[in-house]
Amino acid sequence: MAICPVCNGLREAYLMCSNCGDSMIESGRLMDFYDDYSPYMEIDLMKMEDGFSDTNSGQKCPHLYRCPTCHQDEIIFIKE
Repeated sequence: MAICPVCNGLREAYLMCSNCGDSMIESGRLMDFYDDYSPYMEIDLMKMEDGFSDTNSGQKCPHLYRCPTCHQDEIIFIKE
């Protein structure tokens, strides 16, 4: 079983906004924003339920990054 290094605090990913060039802030797993209980559900189950089954086979974890300057959101797939 692979683990996401960003979810588990093993490393940070630094990204620049494609719109304004400012550094983006990691806001958590994409699945955590779906409903009140999604942060507490099994990660692999959430990937399969929410259409990320292709990321499951590729061992990638979708994270939401936000730009504090222009408020653009980007989904980045972190390799597990």
